[in-house]
Amino acid sequence: MTTSTAPIRFMLFPSLGEVREHVRVDLFGRALSERLGRPVVVELAPTYEALEAELAAGRVDMAWGTSEQCTAFEPRARAVLRAVRSGSWHYHSALVCRADAPLTLETLEGKRAAWVAPRSTGGHLLPMRFLESRGLRPEEVLSEQRFLGTYRKALQAVLSGESDVAAIFSNHPDEHAMRATLASYLGADAPRLVPFVFTEATLSDGIILTRRLSEEDAAALVSVLTRMNTDGSGLEMLMGPFRVEGFVLPSSEARVGTPARRASRSAEYVAAELDGELRCLRLFSPSGRVFGRDVRGAEGRTLTEVLGAEAAEPLMALVRAVRHGGEGGRLEYCLEIEGETRCYAAEITPCTPAPGDAGERLGLLVRDVSGMRALEEPLYRLASFPLLHPEPLLELGMDGALRYANPASHKAFPDLVMRGAEHPLMEAALAWAWRGAASGEPAPTVHLDGRYWELTVAQLWDPPGLRVFAKDVTLRKQMEARLIQADRLSALGSLAAAVGHEMNNPLAFMLANLTFVREELERLGELLRERGDAQAKELDDVLEALAETSEGASRLKHIVRDLRTLSRKPPEHQARVQVQPVLENALKLIRGELHHRARLEKDFHDVPAVDGDEARLSQLFLNLLLNAVQSMDAGAAADNVLRVAAYTGPDGEVVVEVQDTGKGLRPELLSRIFEPFVTARPSSTGLGLSVSHAIVTSLGGTLRAESREGRGTLLTVTLPPAAELASPYPAPALLAG
Repeated sequence: MTTSTAPIRFMLFPSLGEVREHVRVDLFGRALSERLGRPVVVELAPTYEALEAELAAGRVDMAWGTSEQCTAFEPRARAVLRAVRSGSWHYHSALVCRADAPLTLETLEGKRAAWVAPRSTGGHLLPMRFLESRGLRPEEVLSEQRFLGTYRKALQAVLSGESDVAAIFSNHPDEHAMRATLASYLGADAPRLVPFVFTEATLSDGIILTRRLSEEDAAALVSVLTRMNTDGSGLEMLMGPFRVEGFVLPSSEARVGTPARRASRSAEYVAAELDGELRCLRLFSPSGRVFGRDVRGAEGRTLTEVLGAEAAEPLMALVRAVRHGGEGGRLEYCLEIEGETRCYAAEITPCTPAPGDAGERLGLLVRDVSGMRALEEPLYRLASFPLLHPEPLLELGMDGALRYANPASHKAFPDLVMRGAEHPLMEAALAWAWRGAASGEPAPTVHLDGRYWELTVAQLWDPPGLRVFAKDVTLRKQMEARLIQADRLSALGSLAAAVGHEMNNPLAFMLANLTFVREELERLGELLRERGDAQAKELDDVLEALAETSEGASRLKHIVRDLRTLSRKPPEHQARVQVQPVLENALKLIRGELHHRARLEKDFHDVPAVDGDEARLSQLFLNLLLNAVQSMDAGAAADNVLRVAAYTGPDGEVVVEVQDTGKGLRPELLSRIFEPFVTARPSSTGLGLSVSHAIVTSLGGTLRAESREGRGTLLTVTLPPAAELASPYPAPALLAG
């Protein structure tokens, strides 16, 4: 039968929060993969209910389930391995209260309870069944019941006085045993809580091996999981996320066959007691072999005789160090054993002498840790990920307190620590977490110092907090803005073409009629003045109003022209145009306006010709120059400067700069300066720069704006040089001599 190579899907219920626990879970999956010779992918279910739904639907190969889930799915599973804690695969639930506010079952009336989760066995279901079996209906006895998600949060609620009672699993119904469990969650605060009643026992939570697995794979997993913490391989820390010492198959009628052995060396360990001459008083090894040697019946022989000179030499050096220092020591070393390099960890500890025994005694433990060393590289890689991640990564408390920020965070946000929870990045992450997000809702984006940061916020449960990834999406936002502007210009162009066409004819006869009426009224006014008629002055007022109307109609004509420019395609027959004469002509046209507002500084150099339409280039430069001149206050003409430069760029392109010393632009206005109808001046139509941008882009160039409020604005036009002209005459043919 061919062994499957598809990944094994291993799902856990949602009890993890700390980074180290997630790292250990990943390593646990890697250890299983290594020993099975098949990839194991570990996933964290969002809820207990989601895990149960995946099990019921048959979509997982193995799952870390609650006691009830293990019992419910056992008849349909290949096997169910129960967790072992303190030597037992059963556990109780303990009801705990504050030591300074002791409770009994008789005094529970009106008290507030903090449970873990509705499907949590030790944190809810066991105590509920226990109370009901004593005739105490929790919904009637307790004044309040809350679900807080984790044991730590439930216990802390009791410590803080928010609740009066909580429940936690207990490996043994013993107050002294409970202290160690409470200390693992509360540290130094553990003595402030005490258990006041223990429930009956239930089978432990554990690992469900579903029928999606073949019998061979299930048997291999049973073998690996039941031996992981007892074969001396140094993988104890991998049990950390489950808070267990190992796994056991309680049923004597195992439903899985004997696993096929993989061609790999078993891990080994040896424990010994040595006398002062390093003879083995006692020695034990589960396999009877260590360092490739048979060590059975080793009592009375020296360490070197039992293990061989090569294996004993590092241990002899450790013995000398222990004797010199008077304390225990530890050593790691590698040996070539039967053609394979193995890693070992040795510990030697002075033993307390028995009464009447004056001789020296040393305890020795040597373990094969090759399995753990093989996992160190991914361990270090995972542990260093936050440190070496090239983009900002932060971890926050739910109050906004900064727990950790990697170097990229401090580089991108130098004021992160100083501003703390008031930093915009943290405020956005907290607001996102507290508000909650609908499925498919885009991630929050923060705009800081001209850059856009997209946040990915993940919830941490134990202890509660947030993990925040910040990604610089400035270029993407700029591209999106350009695309939006292009869409707007396209829509505006279609509208402008239609509106401009419809408005041109009415405007033409309006202006013609206004001109005719003005000329006729002026002639009539001359006649009235010649006769000395008093109504001539009234006619002058009418002529003034008519002149203003004509001016408005002319302005409307220019707006229509600009709109049509936006929609007009580039000229099909472009000509070669010299830029400097066009620029000089544009400066002459604004001379009257410039004279009253600023002095002119020119910096013109030789520039190549460009392919384009001279009329459109004239309109481009005239728009830019007028925009610059009109942005400067006429009251400060002596200080104002209009600087116009033309030069050749590093790649041969034509560069024209128009710089003013006007009021400058706010950042939010600068980002939209080339959009139609966006302007900083009330009297402007807001079309000049958008038309200029359309002209430049139609010629294959770029138009950039830089501005600082109160310091002025710099507009930079870049145009590609004219294409090389092909020679009109063919090259002369070479004649043979």
